[in-house]
Amino acid sequence: MLIPFSMKNCFQLLCNLKVPTAGFKNTVKSGLILQSISNDVYQNLAVEDWIHDHVNLEGKPVLFLWRNSPSVVIGRHQNPWQECNLNLMREEGIKLARRRSGGGTVYHDMGNINLTFFTTKKKYNRMENLKLVVRALNAIQPQLDVQATKRCDLLLDGQFKISGTASKIGRTTAYHHCTLLCSTNRTFLSSLLKSPYQGIKSNATASIPSVVKNLLEKDPTLTCEVLMNAIAAEYAAYHQIDNHINLINPTDETLFPGINNKAKELQTWEWIYGKTPKFSINTSFNVLYGQSYLEIKIVIDIKNGRIEICNIEAPDHWLPLEICDKLKAGFIGSKFCPIETTMLTSILHKTCPKDDELHSKWNILCEKIKGIM
Repeated sequence: MLIPFSMKNCFQLLCNLKVPTAGFKNTVKSGLILQSISNDVYQNLAVEDWIHDHVNLEGKPVLFLWRNSPSVVIGRHQNPWQECNLNLMREEGIKLARRRSGGGTVYHDMGNINLTFFTTKKKYNRMENLKLVVRALNAIQPQLDVQATKRCDLLLDGQFKISGTASKIGRTTAYHHCTLLCSTNRTFLSSLLKSPYQGIKSNATASIPSVVKNLLEKDPTLTCEVLMNAIAAEYAAYHQIDNHINLINPTDETLFPGINNKAKELQTWEWIYGKTPKFSINTSFNVLYGQSYLEIKIVIDIKNGRIEICNIEAPDHWLPLEICDKLKAGFIGSKFCPIETTMLTSILHKTCPKDDELHSKWNILCEKIKGIM
C-alpha cells in the first residue's frame, strides 16, 4: 500500500541532534519503508547520504526503494574510464554518477529496483537483507531458484546475476544497498559497462563482469511494482512494522534540510571525475605520412581528474618539436575531458593562423587524445 510521506503519516522520524528543528523527528517507534517519487539518480543518492548523516537508526531500521532513469553508477573508488563507455554515454544522454559506497559499476534504468537497508553499525548484516529479498521472491513465485552468494550477489538458476551489493559503514550507522534486475535494458547494460579505452593503468577498484538476466524474463508477472510490494511486505513482517510504503520527494527541504546541496555536489565534475584514483594511459596510434605510416606515442598521468604529465612522441619531420611541446604544455593542468581538449585546438590557430597543414596534424593529435577521454 502506497501512502504519501507527510507530517500526517509519520513523516517526523528518527532524527538525532544534527537536525534539531526540522526534518525527521523521533516519533516513529520501530522502522519505516520509504519510496522515492523521483527517478533522478543524484537526488536518490542524496537521500542515502542524508539518512546516513542525520537519522538515528537505533532500533528503527529504514528500507529505501528507488528507481532511476537510465544512468551508470560507479563505486566510490572506481575509475569511470576503466568501467564504462563514456563516449556512448554522451551520445545517448546517459548520466554518470559516483556513489559514496564501494563496490562495482552498475547500470540503472526503470527496470532496475534499488534497495537500501539502513541500520546501526551494530545491526549491519548484508546476508540477512539478501535472505529477506529471497524470501520475498519465493513468496510470490515459489518455483524461483534464487540464492545469495558469498560475494553477496543474488543468482538466478545458479548462474545469472540479478543483484549486486555495495555498502557504506559509518561511525554509528551503516547502509547496504543492492540492485534487483526486473526488466532492465540488457543491451544497454552490456554496451555501456564495457570500456573501449586501451592502455589504462590504475589501482582503482575494478568491476567483475557477470552474466545477468531479468526476473521478468523468467516470469512475466514479476513486474517492478509486484517485486517492490513483496519486498516491502517481507521487510514489514521481519521488523514487525506497518506494511506501508511511504512516498517521499527527495527535493523537499522541509523533509530533508540541506538535501539539495548534497544532490548538487554529487553532480559536480570534481566529485564524479575528480575523485578518480590516480591513473595513467599509455597508448599509440599510426598516422599516414606520404606512402607509409608513422607511430605516435602518448603517455598521460591523471591525478584528481586533471592531466599531471603529458608526453607525446611524434617524429620531428611530421610535427616540429616546438609545436609538440606547446601542445603538451597546453594539456598540463587541464581536465581530462573532451571539451577542454577541443579548446586546445584554438591555441595553434592563434600561434600559426595560416599553416593549414600544421592545423591538420594538431587536430589529428587532439582528436586521438579525445578518443581516450
